[in-house]
Amino acid sequence: MSTPTWPSEFAERYRAAGWWRGETFGQMLRERAERHPDRIAIVDPAPAPGSPDGRRLTYGELDARADRLAAGFLARGIGKGDRVVLQLPNVAEFFEVMFALFRVGALPVFALPAHRESEVRYFCEFTEAAAYVIPAVHGGFDYRELATTVREQVPTLRHVFVAADPAEAGGHTPLADVPADPVPITDPPAPGDLAFLQLSGGSTGVPKLIPRTHDDYIYSLWGSNEICAVDETSVYLCALPAAHNFPLSSPGTLGALYAGARVVLAPQPSPDVAFPLIERERVTLTGLVPPLALAWIEAAGRGEHDLSSLQVLLVGGAKFSEEAARRVRPALNCTLQQVFGMAEGLVNYTRLDDDEETIVTTQGRPISPDDEVRVVDDEDNDLPVGATGHLLTRGPYTIRGYWRAPEHNATAFTADGFYRTGDVVRLTEDGYLVVEGRAKDQINRGGEKVAAEEIENHILAHPAVHDVAVVSMPDAYLGERTCAYVVPRAGAEPVRPVAIKKFVRERGLAAYKVPDRVEFIDAFPSTGVGKVSKKDLRAAIAAQVAARAAEQPGQAPADPSRAAPPATAPTP
Repeated sequence: MSTPTWPSEFAERYRAAGWWRGETFGQMLRERAERHPDRIAIVDPAPAPGSPDGRRLTYGELDARADRLAAGFLARGIGKGDRVVLQLPNVAEFFEVMFALFRVGALPVFALPAHRESEVRYFCEFTEAAAYVIPAVHGGFDYRELATTVREQVPTLRHVFVAADPAEAGGHTPLADVPADPVPITDPPAPGDLAFLQLSGGSTGVPKLIPRTHDDYIYSLWGSNEICAVDETSVYLCALPAAHNFPLSSPGTLGALYAGARVVLAPQPSPDVAFPLIERERVTLTGLVPPLALAWIEAAGRGEHDLSSLQVLLVGGAKFSEEAARRVRPALNCTLQQVFGMAEGLVNYTRLDDDEETIVTTQGRPISPDDEVRVVDDEDNDLPVGATGHLLTRGPYTIRGYWRAPEHNATAFTADGFYRTGDVVRLTEDGYLVVEGRAKDQINRGGEKVAAEEIENHILAHPAVHDVAVVSMPDAYLGERTCAYVVPRAGAEPVRPVAIKKFVRERGLAAYKVPDRVEFIDAFPSTGVGKVSKKDLRAAIAAQVAARAAEQPGQAPADPSRAAPPATAPTP
């Protein structure tokens, strides 16, 4: 089954314009390593055997480690086109493995540390993954047990590699045992080949896989670098999970490495972890989702760390409210750069030289002159500037279709190749986008996209549930949380909300997908054609939230850094 790609006339146009430079990620790292082998590429502050203060990898060392891992993967039969589910936290091994896979042409499938059995099993089954790369334990969760379970269920999964001390591999292969003497790559990937598969934040119950090529993704890196003024003197703090599109490419870790800059990995994004790293490593820029940006703004007021090196704070993943945006510069003494985009492609930035009103009231304009943006009504008719409508886009780094999803592609893309983003926006006279919300049945929980249908399907499996509708409810920090309205099954034993949450959690879903609130209801409100009116349900829960806030005006919301951590993104 072929992967949808750009028609030849578009590919030729993008190459002629210089957006596609004919580079691969393997070549990118090699060239940087040859140019400045002793420059620090990755700072991993986590203690490791022989490195109690963490690890500092030079470009030369990262390149050599990628070479040796690539040889080891080839020796184990993992080569061009094979899929490898990569589920590592913010550690140096994430980059070593990723570049090794790039070098042999295998395709990383980027899973998040928060994903659990249900998601990981699906990723492995759907991609027919040959290997799965994990930590031993992270955040108190044992990934070795998860890997054992998944491996028993997925016949194509030949290898599980554990990035930990060999004694902690738990019956799987220690990643330390994989490296071998470098060998020539006889069939290296070409610039137009697939480089990796990312996960969509789609509204359906089954995540879609986003195919990115070396050519298109590398353009998004250097295009972002030009807009964000990233060069070899920059120091990028990766505070969000490294596998997310936002901290990977906007301009992210890969943008920083493309520039020959330094990447500092934060094991957690909370201020108590990130601020000492900013001070110690003289970090110049980083990216956060809105709830974490709010936590940083509050913490910065305590003045316990020197944050003077921080020049730019990028905020994306969900709309950043104007009120919060205005607090960034006074609190952190740096420039705010709003980011709005998606793992499928289009990324918008406010510019560093924009006036303050543009920065705090818009979500930016596209990277590329060849990014085509349409704002349309429900019948795909183009709307005038300033009108609110559905966002459609196509361009040199926006995909033309999901991987192995022809039926979904027929509705997610127009006949002439525009991607239906599901976002509701308006366009300003200056070409900047203002995000007004989502048209798809999806909750944006602090940057993490929660598909209502997926959670509904799990709750419906509970024997005491007749029907369920999952909707968003407003939240001061996360923007939106999830509320599950449940119609009990007639004659079933009554259940409490905590039992529904426990049931969802035990079905092996990521913690951020467990409903924040469960409400029992006798019947759903309906639309004129008899469908469940989620609009009315959202209005009802919003009214409850507002009433509670009015009753307790002095009560502060919970600290978002202590909640199930959002990760990012319309994922720029």
